[in-house]
Amino acid sequence: MKYLSKENITNKTVLLRCDFNVPVENNLIIDDSKIQKSLKTIKYLLDNNNRVITLSHFGRVKEEVDKKNNSLHKVYLYLKKYLDIVFIENNLNVEFYLKTSKSNCFLLENTRFTDIPRKRESANDLELAKYWSSFGDVFVIDAFASLHRLHSSVAGISNYLPTYYGFLVEEEITNLNVLQNASSPFIVIMGGKKIDDKINIINTLVKKCDYLILTGGILNTFLKVMGKNVGKSLVSNNEEILSNVKNIIKEYSDKILYTDNFTVLNNGKNLKRRINEVEDEDIIYDNVVNSEDYLRKAKVVFFNGTCGKVEEDAYSIGTRHLLDTLSKIDAKVIVGGGDTVGYVNKINYADKFYYLSSGGGATLEYVATGSLKAIDYIEDVKNN
Repeated sequence: MKYLSKENITNKTVLLRCDFNVPVENNLIIDDSKIQKSLKTIKYLLDNNNRVITLSHFGRVKEEVDKKNNSLHKVYLYLKKYLDIVFIENNLNVEFYLKTSKSNCFLLENTRFTDIPRKRESANDLELAKYWSSFGDVFVIDAFASLHRLHSSVAGISNYLPTYYGFLVEEEITNLNVLQNASSPFIVIMGGKKIDDKINIINTLVKKCDYLILTGGILNTFLKVMGKNVGKSLVSNNEEILSNVKNIIKEYSDKILYTDNFTVLNNGKNLKRRINEVEDEDIIYDNVVNSEDYLRKAKVVFFNGTCGKVEEDAYSIGTRHLLDTLSKIDAKVIVGGGDTVGYVNKINYADKFYYLSSGGGATLEYVATGSLKAIDYIEDVKNN
C-alpha cells in the first residue's frame, strides 16, 4: 500500500475520495468527526500546492426524490469554515467549474447521484471512473469507511491514476491492526440493532476473542434462540441466521457473556426487567452490561454497536454505563461503528479510549478479515 505520508506530491490536481457521510438532524451535522479527520489530508495537499477535487457519497440514493435530502451542500457549508472551497453542484459538468474558478479546492456533489437513472457509482462503472479521473493527475483515497465497497469513486478511479492512501486510512489500518494479533484476554463487545448484517463478523470474531459480550438488539436474537421470551423486541426471523446463532451458542457457550438487566417499553411505560421477567408485550430497548470483572482483566477490547436506543435518554443508560466501565480499565479499547462513535463524541468521551474508528461496516470487515474489498481491488489493479 502506498501512503500519502511517504510520498512527495506537489503541484498536481488530486482527486481525493473522502467519506463525508455524516449524521444530520434538522439539516445540521451532529457528528463531524469524519470530516475533521479528513481535513488533515486536505490541508496537507493544499499546503503542498496541489489543487484538490474532493468526492464523497451521502446517504442512500435509490430514486430521484432521494436527491432532495442527500445533497452534500450542507457539508460544503461546514467545510467553508475551514477551507476556501467551491461546491460543484453538477458532478457531470466538472470541467465548467474548474475553468471558471480560481480556487484550489472543490467538493463534488454526492457521487451517488450518478446512480440515477441507472446505477453507475455503486456498480463501479469504469466509464464514470474514467470521466472523473480525467480531471486529476493523482488519486488519493481517504474514505476508510467506504473501503468495503467497490464503487467507481472508491475503487474504479485507481484504474486510471496513480493511487495513494491518505492520512485517515493509514491511521485506521495502523490502529485496527492492534486487533489482528490482540494480546489476551481479548474481549469483543457486539451490540447494535440488527444481527443480519453482523452474523458473519460474529462468526469470525468469536473464534479470535477470549470472550464475546452480546448486547443491544443483537442480543435479542441470541436470547430467542436460547428459548427466552423477548416480547415484541426486534429479532431476526431469518432461518439461516437463527441456525448460525444456534451453532455459535453450541460451540462457543463458554465464551459468550450477556446481560440480565433490561429496560423495556410496555404500554408507554419504561420498566426494568430481568430476562425471566420479560412479558409478551415488552419491547427491549436497552440493557446494562455487567461484565466488569472480565473487562478489568482485558488487554484489548473492541466495542461495536450500542446497548440500546441511545437517541433517547431513557434508553442510553446501558451504553453510558458500559463506556464508563471501559474508560476506567487498563486496556487498549477500540470503538467502531457510526452510532457508537457518535454517542462517544456526544458525551465527550473521545479522549478516553485508545482509538475511535471512523468506519462502520468497513471497520467490522477489516477487524474480522484483515482486508477490505476496495483495497484488494486497488492493489490488484496496481500489481497487474
